[in-house]
Amino acid sequence: MSRVWGAALLGVDGVAVEVEVRISSQLPRVDIVGLPEAAVRESAARVRAALAAMGEKFPDRRVTVNLAPAGLKKSGAGLDLPIAVGILAAGGGIEHDALAKRAFAGELALDGRLRPVRGALAQVLAARDLGCREFFVARENADEAAIAPGIDVFAAAHLGEVVNHLRGVEGLVVRDPSTLGLFAADGTLDPGETARLCLRDVRGQASAKRALEVAAAGGHGLLLSGPPGSGKTMLARRLPGLLPPLCLDEAIEVTRIHGAAQRLDEGVPILRERPFRAPHHTASAAGLMGGGRPPSPGEVSLAHSGVLFLDELPEFDRRSLESLREVLESGAVQLARAGMSCSFPARFQLVAAANPCPCGWYRSGVRDCRCDEATIARYRQRISGPLLDRIDLHVSVPAQRWAELEVPRSGSTTLERRERIAAARDRQRERGAGTNAAIPDARLDECVRAVGEARALLGRAVDRFRLSARAAGRVLRCARTIADLADREAVLPADIAEALSTRQETQTGEPGRR
Repeated sequence: MSRVWGAALLGVDGVAVEVEVRISSQLPRVDIVGLPEAAVRESAARVRAALAAMGEKFPDRRVTVNLAPAGLKKSGAGLDLPIAVGILAAGGGIEHDALAKRAFAGELALDGRLRPVRGALAQVLAARDLGCREFFVARENADEAAIAPGIDVFAAAHLGEVVNHLRGVEGLVVRDPSTLGLFAADGTLDPGETARLCLRDVRGQASAKRALEVAAAGGHGLLLSGPPGSGKTMLARRLPGLLPPLCLDEAIEVTRIHGAAQRLDEGVPILRERPFRAPHHTASAAGLMGGGRPPSPGEVSLAHSGVLFLDELPEFDRRSLESLREVLESGAVQLARAGMSCSFPARFQLVAAANPCPCGWYRSGVRDCRCDEATIARYRQRISGPLLDRIDLHVSVPAQRWAELEVPRSGSTTLERRERIAAARDRQRERGAGTNAAIPDARLDECVRAVGEARALLGRAVDRFRLSARAAGRVLRCARTIADLADREAVLPADIAEALSTRQETQTGEPGRR
């Protein structure tokens, strides 16, 4: 009997799997138990052929493979390698001591070649947390897996290379992550030289640019509304360039999610830029939230630590939009299926764009609107009030005249605004409550520090414009960000006034008052 550690994927999380192999004196047969799915049950045929290809004899007795924990469904072909190693060890081909604190993951070809698996980084992290010190993967997974700190990663092209290493015949070389050119001299993640879209390319739209800066500084959600061609998408696509670079822990988590969804580009072991996801408005609720068999992350999780841009917001399915409400509050997607549940991280920055009516020209001053009042009302009702209430900044992006488009580029560049945003984020970090958008209610008064006149102004606005308690809290958080950008400790009435100016009473962003 032998015991080998492998790993499986549950959602975006790796799960350590103990592979127990027992060879008994009974009629030849291979049993794989422990809730294996089809790809795992078929592992026996691949392992048998791979061992034969490298000249190893497959046991001609009964082989029982148990995958623990037995109550967890096992999917994917990544358990081929630990099963093969376990069979060799149970038959005396590998010393049991050679398996201590070592884990394996890889799919086997019939000739013994190792093929990559989905979510290698998540599986390595699971083995490390278990106490394993070495992890063996296919060469295609080596760079992704080597990013995990605290564990040595060995890459092999063939099952025979792994077996020879365990037998001490020919050792594999540890994959050194420092050779990937991803880290600075101090060990931190090097963001690299990336071509960022400059905010100065957007002509005019001073108020929208200011709102974009506030959103980036505090992590606030943003709704841009205006007629077609006014620059909503241009503004949204420039938000990632304003955000601070990913730290190493964030980059590992983002890479783990994208690896589990098989969205990593070849030759990119770790993501160094914040994700920007822009799903089409025909995306289903499962496409946004995640799902499937096995469960895979959706767009909201792929946007984790980055930006989720929903263009043409009212055109999205109502059920898809309503599913965003809980995610915006909790920062995670909870999937519950028969016999299984998993959680996907989904703490992103939401940016949405909408037209004021189906034709897009209502009160634009450019063209006449062709929509009647009933059509406009139905269009606005596609976005529920509770969802709008969870978006901090509602900003109008009016159509620009030719005289405004013809002037030379002016205003602050993305780099200049990024420096101010970084300084504001540093002040938020010192308070220890995360970004301002994520300040918990229990610490709101402590962190905001609004003067009496500012709170009085907010109180009058709440009574006059019938703001909800949630909306009032959003105004306070936005005002705290505005004060941080100005390097002020206290929130003044001017900060509250600017924050209130972005809480417009529109369901598609039509300028108005609340």
